[in-house]
Amino acid sequence: MGAVFLGVRHHSPACSRAVASAVAALRPAYVLVEGPSDVNDRLGELLLGHELPIAIHTSYRDEQRTRSSWSPFCDHSPEWIALTAGTEAGAEVRFIDLPAWHPAFDGWDNRYADAELRYAEVVRRLCSEFVVDNPDALWDHLFEAAPDEDLAERLSAYFDLLRGEAEASERDQEREDYMASWVRAAVADAGERPVLVVTGGFHAAAVRRLAASGGTAWPEVPRRPDAASYLVPYSHKRLDAFTGYQSGMPSPGYYQLLWERGLAGAGRGLLEAVAQRLRKRRQPVSTADLIAARTLAEGLAKLRGHNHPARVDVLDGLLGALVADDLTQPPPWTVRGPLQPGAHPVVVEMVAALSGERVGRLHADTPAPPLPGRVAAELAELGLDGAGPVRLELTGAPGRRASRVLHCLRLLGIPGFDRQSGPAGGADPVVVETWRLTPGGARLPALIEAAAYGATLPEAALAVLHERMPGADLPTLAGVLFDAALCGVPALPESVVDTLVAEVGRADDLAPLGGALGTVLALWRHDELFGLAGSPAAAAVLRVGVDRALWLAEAVRGGPAPAERRRLAAVVAVRDTIRHAEHVLTVDRATAAAVATRVAADAGVPPDLRGAATGLAWSLGTAPDPERTRAAVRDMAAPDTIGDWLAGLFGIAREEVLESDGVLGTLDELVGELTEAEFLIALPALRLAFGYFPPAERERIAERLLDRRGLRGSGRALVRPGRVDPLVVAEATALEARVDARLAREGLA
Repeated sequence: MGAVFLGVRHHSPACSRAVASAVAALRPAYVLVEGPSDVNDRLGELLLGHELPIAIHTSYRDEQRTRSSWSPFCDHSPEWIALTAGTEAGAEVRFIDLPAWHPAFDGWDNRYADAELRYAEVVRRLCSEFVVDNPDALWDHLFEAAPDEDLAERLSAYFDLLRGEAEASERDQEREDYMASWVRAAVADAGERPVLVVTGGFHAAAVRRLAASGGTAWPEVPRRPDAASYLVPYSHKRLDAFTGYQSGMPSPGYYQLLWERGLAGAGRGLLEAVAQRLRKRRQPVSTADLIAARTLAEGLAKLRGHNHPARVDVLDGLLGALVADDLTQPPPWTVRGPLQPGAHPVVVEMVAALSGERVGRLHADTPAPPLPGRVAAELAELGLDGAGPVRLELTGAPGRRASRVLHCLRLLGIPGFDRQSGPAGGADPVVVETWRLTPGGARLPALIEAAAYGATLPEAALAVLHERMPGADLPTLAGVLFDAALCGVPALPESVVDTLVAEVGRADDLAPLGGALGTVLALWRHDELFGLAGSPAAAAVLRVGVDRALWLAEAVRGGPAPAERRRLAAVVAVRDTIRHAEHVLTVDRATAAAVATRVAADAGVPPDLRGAATGLAWSLGTAPDPERTRAAVRDMAAPDTIGDWLAGLFGIAREEVLESDGVLGTLDELVGELTEAEFLIALPALRLAFGYFPPAERERIAERLLDRRGLRGSGRALVRPGRVDPLVVAEATALEARVDARLAREGLA
């Protein structure tokens, strides 16, 4: 009899019904299904008795990173019906597509990506012909909401029209050639019995044509040693086009109802699900509203030629009955893609109801990679397998071990391990970490998928960190180093540091260089928690970093501008490195102070960096005498420079400023000399500058200013925040001045 070809749309109930009917009618010798042929010897795992949805997860490594691909199945997937119904009918069932790791799938996260998205012009014309908004509504109108008579013929006509005369890509041609070779071999082996071929509709005609001639030997299954495939639990939300899934049907929750209850039952079920969700969130939904929604849906169904309300009929009916406001964006079921931010709350709940809540569950006998079992055992041993808050003392070995396990899980993106507080950097004095553990059904699939990176947590964390390194900038590399320390990965830090040395040596921006320098210095100093103190490789980063930072500081040019906090933080990192690691540097204090003095005196340098350079020179022991201090302050006294210069100075040398009266006394005199307009210009930057002082030090400054004026009072009262923000007062004063000037100009004063 030969081969019978049935083109399908992935996750379509209508196509699943067509597959079931074809298997029952043909009783084929073989059922050939579009799917990864390298798992054919493990098809029994798919038939263990799982609760769908599930997916075949395939992982493999290329030269740069670990890659993953999914082949998902739900109750109403035609491929799943072909597998299960074919097996029950006694047929030999085989997947006939190339493996997921094959170059033909490069760039695809899942195998079942809809080909019609690549040939949108035909779909656009069909949507216009049938007066529908998008391909999903078109599909519902033609198949899901239509009677099953002649369904297979209509599907064939639709997909033939979709493919038309379009040339397939080289990747599609390679896949279709391979699938056709399976068909020829199966037909030759089946003799007089039929062979049923179930593929994506876009490929069906091409596979039929290619199977008409050629060799009949069974094709070789490509193998790759570093590729691994395992079953993982999946969910309706991950299947949903509205949440970003790149193929298949949207609204899997609705189509599950359609598969189980039929068209009329699915419409009623969707109405009930939306009402329940809205009421649960205290959105008012009355019985009258639901009656109105159902009436509207039934009217729209008749108008659109449907025997019962289809998906868009129900949605449009709900929208008309429940949403009285103007929508700021089109309803999501009229376009393709995920729900956009700012959607109406009722629409959000409608989309959630469409997605459904179903989560798959694997049979207990399903094989799994080593990582999930090892993680479960380690969590149980450490007492981290429960729920609730966890407090870890990082000064003790048990706390550090537990912390490293949790950080590895965090780095791998395993849900349910949320860090609430802890050290944010190597210099952070915090030695206690808090986490919140939330076990859930998403943990197992995430661990199975994370097993692509390694069989143990340190090995997997190492692979993730290595992937972040190629092409990374300095802040990212510093973050990789800190994460490596948190995870207790012994093999990575040296390699990261080597890369950091090279990147630091060619850095062209002071701000990110300073961030990396600060991170490495902190890790180099604090052995108790992170194990990198005194590392020669880290010392190399510090040595190169200080040299480069001082060189970059002398190259910065610019006029008055707001202070850049990241640039000032870089100068702080240089200061701290010289203070704490001078013995491993090629630059001594005197040389660094000389560079800082030159930068501070250079009129072409931005004010904040000049102030920071002044502070750096002071903090390295070269503070000028009071007269030179007053001269330096007066040199930057212009309203558009004084605040930014002080921000740099205070950010670097706060303690030195407090110990000397030269800066604060001179500043007090200068502020008193400012006109009202000049003060308003200087005020925002002055506030930023004094923000570097903590409250106790601001109180000391206020008391010294009171003493200078011979006034009594409390410094604390003077710096206590007022009821109105001073900037608001300043802006109001400036506005009043402009109004007075306008009135005077118009003779209305």
